Amino acid sequence: MRMGRYLQLNVMRSSAMTIGVACLLSACSSTLPSRYIHQAEPGVTLTMLASDPDRYRDKVVILGGVIVEETQMGDHLFLRLRNRPLDKDYMPHRPPSLEGPEAGHYWVTMRRQDLPLDYREWARVTVVGQVAGKRPSSAEEKIETEPVLAAMYLRGWGNAVMSSGASTATVDRNYSTSVPKGARGEFSGQ
Repeated sequence: MRMGRYLQLNVMRSSAMTIGVACLLSACSSTLPSRYIHQAEPGVTLTMLASDPDRYRDKVVILGGVIVEETQMGDHLFLRLRNRPLDKDYMPHRPPSLEGPEAGHYWVTMRRQDLPLDYREWARVTVVGQVAGKRPSSAEEKIETEPVLAAMYLRGWGNAVMSSGASTATVDRNYSTSVPKGARGEFSGQ
């Protein structure tokens, strides 16, 4: 009888430990540090940001994308990203339609030295940034503007479909100011 009780207690302890480890691992597997998730405006999409940019000015948002262009201005680098909506784990994916509003573009700015050397190898990027204004799109015939985010944190996803490797860039906000005056588009006079 004692041996049966002893085995039962060991099985219960083992089960409790397994559940505890599983919970700990799932908490640690988030694709973004929790401090950024807590700072960000929940559920903001590129469509929301582009349709009412003043509402989100100076707020932190999380977007996904792929880098399609880069422009250097002084010590700041501007990355133009084609939007990729995020899933519940903050991983970017292709939008259902490549023509809809979620298929648009936005800019991310940071100091060049804040990016890891392999950033050009990123197939997709998760961006945490503070809304800094708007900038003219890169297409010369278009007049429209695109949102600009001052980077706080970027997570790059590798080229391989099954790649679990990712690299990150965390920006020191003490050294990264707002969008440089000449790059602000409609905010350049401010």
